[in-house]
Amino acid sequence: MNRFEEIRQQFLEEAKERVDSQSIYELRKAYLDRKIGKVNALMKEMRSIPKEDKAAFGQGVNALKDWVLEQLTEMESKARAAELQRRYEREKIDVTVPGKEIKRGKLHPITQMKEQMVNVFAGMGFEIYEGSEIENDYYNFTALNTPMDHPARDMQDTFYLSPEFLLRTQTSAGQIHVMEQEKPPIKILSPGKVFRSDDDATHSPMFSQMEGLVVDKGITLCDLQGMLDEFVQQIYGEGTHTRLRPSFFPFTEPSVEVDVSCFACGGKGCKLCKGTGWIEILGAGVVNKKVLENCGIDSDVYSGFAFGIGIERAAMLKYGINNIKLLFESDLRVLDQIDDM
Repeated sequence: MNRFEEIRQQFLEEAKERVDSQSIYELRKAYLDRKIGKVNALMKEMRSIPKEDKAAFGQGVNALKDWVLEQLTEMESKARAAELQRRYEREKIDVTVPGKEIKRGKLHPITQMKEQMVNVFAGMGFEIYEGSEIENDYYNFTALNTPMDHPARDMQDTFYLSPEFLLRTQTSAGQIHVMEQEKPPIKILSPGKVFRSDDDATHSPMFSQMEGLVVDKGITLCDLQGMLDEFVQQIYGEGTHTRLRPSFFPFTEPSVEVDVSCFACGGKGCKLCKGTGWIEILGAGVVNKKVLENCGIDSDVYSGFAFGIGIERAAMLKYGINNIKLLFESDLRVLDQIDDM
């Protein structure tokens, strides 16, 4: 009987540290396993017990076994309940807690403006041509009626990579590639990045430009202005129209600066248009005959117009941005306000 009590005390001592299912399972195995269990091991001592005490001894072993089993069952029940509670606390969802907002991505304002402009001109039948950002001097200048000693080269502040190659200063170079490869009628739009050594609030060393070219029989400035009126109305709103002012570009003759009526004040005069009612938006003109002839096009039969517009400038005017650097700094406080797509 002392042996039974000794095992009980030993069991209670070990049970104090067993609080999880795994450790309780190990305790069960240590006491009730058929081969190594301490309680079952008592039955092996039966042969050494006097005959008259065997019955009492067997009853004692069974009582001890039932007691250990009862203790283990209670411990396992408490452990499962505790583990279930811990799992519940870990996995529970409070449906009253406000959800986390997942921000929806947007296209960059420059990309939005570019796609809007492309959509407008595509609706007029223009095809897209994207040239290389690295050009040679011939396509960027010479073929566009800008010889080596021409002062217009100084206006561009060009990034030269070598005496022959440079980062294009205008997407107009794409006009030459197309006119060399295709015969009129030609109607192309050439968007892309251009590079000039210029940096202030309204200029960047890298910016986006969109060049347009139409070559066919009987093309005049009237066709140019009619097309641009349709363009500005779709970009800046109904009632917006353009005016042409004389200017100079080596690859067009005559050349014009194109102004758009102020869409903020309706032409009455405001801060945006500096009180004039007009905003300069792009340069254009009738394609110079020398440019057509450089590409093998008969200038007595065909004529054309070309225009170039800065995409950043168009976006700044539409969205009220006064510093071009805001378009390149990826400040979400600025970008989140613009979503026209």
